[in-house]
Amino acid sequence: MKNVSYIINGVFAVAIIILFILFFTSNKKSGVEETASPLKFTEGDSVLLPLAYVNVDSIYLNYNLAKDANEALMKKYNSSNAEITRRQRQLEAEITDFQKKVQNNAFLSQERGQQEQLRIQQLEADLHALAQRYQEEYAREQQKMNGQIADSVRLCLKEYNKTANYQIIFSNAGLDNVLLAKDNYDITTKIITLLNTRYKPQVSK
Repeated sequence: MKNVSYIINGVFAVAIIILFILFFTSNKKSGVEETASPLKFTEGDSVLLPLAYVNVDSIYLNYNLAKDANEALMKKYNSSNAEITRRQRQLEAEITDFQKKVQNNAFLSQERGQQEQLRIQQLEADLHALAQRYQEEYAREQQKMNGQIADSVRLCLKEYNKTANYQIIFSNAGLDNVLLAKDNYDITTKIITLLNTRYKPQVSK
């Protein structure tokens, strides 16, 4: 779920560098660096920088596109897992039957027993290959889903910022980027509302 936050981490680093440059260059006059006075705020002061942040975890929990995509992905995962479980039980039954035949000398020849052993080994190899394929498909689908959500959020933020005019909008998950901030800087609820307004789910035919 953190893929969206990783995409914007680079923006966070660049923003910090820019803020430091602006801060130090503003304290220089005629080539002489002046001592900066600490900022002092009194009770009732209202200072809001043109910055904001969005909580990525909340978007994944409340954005309808993310919920629908995750639900579809989980259905596919459960279906694949059920198929693997069914084949695993079938293989276990084949192995048990083979062992009983070996113990009871049920094979007409040693060659016939070896053929049956090779067949079971092939079933086991096929099962491992199928499980690996399902795992890779799930990873690709998850990556695709995260990319779709990230693109959708970026487009929504651009649209929102046409009137909000923030200089930087951070991505935050847990305490990844924003350790502490006033509530005014959190625009997650507004973005989720806009995302869900813009989202038009496809109707199954």
